[in-house]
Amino acid sequence: MLDDQALMQALNSTPVVDGRRQDLWRDDHEVDGWAREHGGLGGDEERRWLRTARDALQAVESDTPAEPRLRRVLAGVRKVPQPSASGIEWHLEVPPERRLAVELVLAWADVKERMPGRLRPCENPECRLFLLDRSRANTARWCSMKTCGNRLKARRHQARARDTPQPE
Repeated sequence: MLDDQALMQALNSTPVVDGRRQDLWRDDHEVDGWAREHGGLGGDEERRWLRTARDALQAVESDTPAEPRLRRVLAGVRKVPQPSASGIEWHLEVPPERRLAVELVLAWADVKERMPGRLRPCENPECRLFLLDRSRANTARWCSMKTCGNRLKARRHQARARDTPQPE
């Protein structure tokens, strides 16, 4: 099963660089590398399903309807219990080319259940990254304080300085 880190890598695979949206998964080798790193096989069908799942999850987290795409990824999938020496283990019944995409959606659902309200888009409107807020107060606003946080704070400061009348 995929973990939080794999989920965040997938969600953050479309950063904005120099003001232009990049898709790191546009390159088939990049997606195949990510897939193999997480137990996938690579290949056209797996890439297609991974991109569909990633795009749907990004849309959902950005408050854009994506339910039909999520349904398509999860169609016909079953979790089947199997007894083991340590208790019950759950196994996915899903075509191999769709397994990682389904695991990506399940990792997202797990984060949403374990950490409600903590997965969200960066508050910088020019950024396309997501953050998983692990702070105690659940007040993180930016994907990175170093980049987006500093930029937005500097802009607010400059706007206040422009709006404040200067003594003559």
